Formats: sequence, structure tokens, C-alpha cells
Amino acid sequence: MTSGKAEAVAPPRCRPVSITGLDVMTACGRGVPPLASAAFAGEPAFSSVSRFATDGRRAGHAAERKDAGSLFDELATVTQNACEAAGLAADARAEVPLLLAMSTDPAVAWPPGTARAARGAGATAAELARRCGLAEATRAYTTACVAASTAVIDAAVMIGTGRAERVLVAAGYLVDPNRFALFDAGRALALDGRQRPFDAGRGGMLLGDAAVAVLLESEAAAARRGAQVLARLTGWGRSGDAYHVTQPRPDGAGQARAITTALQRAGRTPADLGYVNAHGTGTPASDRAESVGLRRALGVHADVVPVSSSKSVHGHTLEASALVELVVTTETIRQGRLPVNAGLLTPADGCPGGLVDQPRSREVTSALTVNFAFGGANTALLVEAA
Repeated sequence: MTSGKAEAVAPPRCRPVSITGLDVMTACGRGVPPLASAAFAGEPAFSSVSRFATDGRRAGHAAERKDAGSLFDELATVTQNACEAAGLAADARAEVPLLLAMSTDPAVAWPPGTARAARGAGATAAELARRCGLAEATRAYTTACVAASTAVIDAAVMIGTGRAERVLVAAGYLVDPNRFALFDAGRALALDGRQRPFDAGRGGMLLGDAAVAVLLESEAAAARRGAQVLARLTGWGRSGDAYHVTQPRPDGAGQARAITTALQRAGRTPADLGYVNAHGTGTPASDRAESVGLRRALGVHADVVPVSSSKSVHGHTLEASALVELVVTTETIRQGRLPVNAGLLTPADGCPGGLVDQPRSREVTSALTVNFAFGGANTALLVEAA
């Protein structure tokens, strides 16, 4: 006789995936070192928007890369650089699938038929693969703030199930007038030119530029070619709330489920964590829900483990945000330094107790990076030392 209540079943353990190549462009600079340095020092990259006029807008700041080229060219550059950093030869690249997270061109909604298809994210992914000598197998993700983390999870599954030895995940967003106007009209952008996650005086988020690429490989494939392993992806979790189109579920249940699943897949507990890179948009509703979700998932460790949002430095890069934050989390493990939650003056009620408010060194062997999106999508990636 059963109680009639379904018992939670732990997810299967994740086969670890090696991270062997990285490159990134943000407002902090080109390459991984400028981004890591800014994150560890807590030096924000926000400035007045110069790419387009903000007359009539409430907000006027973003994290722009002033010399940024087209998004496609920036994506091609970081993709090539990530492959080169990983020491991946041209013939090997031809077998590597590309998973691309990016926004669809706003103009795609307007032209009909073939014109629309030719300008979509899928067409961009195919062209990027051709430009960079990657496999014809491509996939595009446009699922807002979890687009890149969803792509990383799919890459891990492809590698773990033997469908691919290695996968290149790329993501990009450049601050544009359409999305800027949308978030400004929704009163989601900070008016003081600072993004202050988990601060009592937070006023919203700020957008940021990014193009980023990460090469993931099976441990066997990386070892076979003698690749340097930067870090390992050992667990992941994702969940869906379907609570509201834009508002996060206040009780953080879906967020906690994604985090718990990631820990279980890696065979870890909250006590094993040395750092959490929070979603941390700096909007009151999102920060409150995330704080509740972290406490549900981590328990008493939510007041012990160091937590920060690197968005406070590089801005919210939308579809690219999860991949940028994966790079920051990887560098946290490699360098033994914690990203600063920049702009923190007075921690908000209920926020995690371990907020990193100044530069600190700490040996970290296991870290979480979490992301949430409109529509109630939640993801968590667990990264560990090589």
C-alpha cells in the first residue's frame, strides 16, 4: 500500500565535461583577463550610452564596448579565439557542433517568408559555423537570460551521451535601442548608472555588451589530445515555473529546484560550495525571489557561502549573460579570487548573508552559477576545479 504521494527521485549523476577554451568581449575589455580583473576588483564598466540617442528615456547608462564591431564579427572573433586558446586544430574543428545563444534581429519580425528566415538566429548560427570552420550541425537559442546556460546544458548532454566529443557554445548581445527602450519603459533600468544587486537601495539593472565562446569536451577527448583543462562542468539543473510572463515566482521554488538538481547531479551538497555567482539583476522582485530561492536550496549555507552577481560589473548581457558568468566563475576557481558585488552599500533584508562587498582571495574548488529568465525558466551550472 502506498501513501499516494510521489517521492522525489534524484537525477542521474552527470558525466563531467571539460572546459578547455574561453574567449570573451565585454565593456571591461577584450579577452578573459580584463573581465576577470574588473570582476575581482569590483570595477563597473558602465558609462553614458553613446551608440544611440537616449533622449526621452528615463535611464541613460549601459556597459558598452565603444569599439565593438557588428555582433556577427564579434562572435566570429571570440569563437576563433576560443578554439585557438584550446589548441584545437582546423581539422578537429570541422567536427565540432555550434550552439549559439543570441537575440533575434528585431527586424526579423517585419519581413515575410524567406527574408525573415534568412535574418534569424538559426541562419546566423549556420553562417558563423561556416566562417569559423565548425560542423554544419548548429542550433540557436533565443530564450532570454537562460539562452546560453540552456545551450551549455544541452552541450553537456550531447557530450555525456556520446553524441559529440566536443561542442562550441557561443553567445552574444550588443546594447540596442529596441531592448533599451523596452526595459526603460518597463522601469527596469537603474537611473543612477549603477547596478546594485541585493542592495537595499537598488534601482534596477543595466544592459551590457558581450560576445563570448566556450569550448566543452569530454574528459577522454581532452586527455587524448593533451588539452589544458581550465575547469570541469560536473552538474546542471533546469526547471520551469510558468508563474508569470515577466515576474519571478516569489517563493523561489523553481530556482531552488534547479540548484538542488545541479548539486545532486554532481554528487555535492551545499556545504561543498565555495562560491555562488548569482543571477542578481538588481531589480527588487528578482532579487527578492532569488534570495528566497537560494535559502530554500542552500539552507543555513546561504549565510556562509560567498555570493555575488558579476552583472554589477559587466551589466546584464541578456542572452549572453549565463556564458559570461560561466567564464567569471571559471576564473574564480582558477585564480582563487572572488568577484565583488559592486555597488553594495546596505544589504537588503533577506538577502544572502555571504555577499562579497570587497576584493577577497579564497580557494574555491566548487562553485555555482545561476540564471533565471522571463517565463519562469531557471538554470544552475556547477563548476569545479580541473
